[in-house]
Amino acid sequence: MVEHDALRATREAYDAAAPTYAQLFRGELRDRPLDRAILGVFAEVVRAGGNGQVADLGCGPGHITAYLDELGLAAFGVDASSAMIELARQAYPGLRFDVGSMAALNTADGVLGGVLSRWSIIHTPPQELPATLAEFHRVLAPGGHLLVGFWASDGPSHPTQVFDHAVAPAYRWSPDHLAAMLRTSGLAEVARTVREPQPADRRQFQEIHLLARKTRAEAV
Repeated sequence: MVEHDALRATREAYDAAAPTYAQLFRGELRDRPLDRAILGVFAEVVRAGGNGQVADLGCGPGHITAYLDELGLAAFGVDASSAMIELARQAYPGLRFDVGSMAALNTADGVLGGVLSRWSIIHTPPQELPATLAEFHRVLAPGGHLLVGFWASDGPSHPTQVFDHAVAPAYRWSPDHLAAMLRTSGLAEVARTVREPQPADRRQFQEIHLLARKTRAEAV
């Protein structure tokens, strides 16, 4: 199956890259004030909903999960890479980290106040993304929030584009196209941010964050 092959390839690639990846990215928020602000807004709207339980999907070495914990959320991390999860557990022994797939979460329906998918859907093949978004919808409580981060494709005429990622095959997405997919999944866009590429960035792509809220209607 395509999903199985893609997940296996991504998992094996991140298992191999885990120590290097953790060293490179564990302190990334220090020099990214906009990302800290976006995560702060996400934490605030989740807390305002009265349910601070949040899943950080594709958590890698756990640094963002730990930051969400610092912001007062009951955050736990999920990643397909067992090597990444082991590093996260070592670095943050007081937090919960699980090996798993964000397309098939071991989480009951409607129990989470928030879902964070920060540069994790980039490894999901386009034909598999609707099912993954439906899974995000399933685990969110009514009124719960999703924050998804990704790189933008080159304009609306390119809904998705493959790009050369250092670890595993990856995709960029048109923000409007992805927002429409969220709506189809029962997740209404609340806000979006666009960060233009900076001269020092390794990839000269726009960085997008979409904040969406689960409506009371079930996903289509």
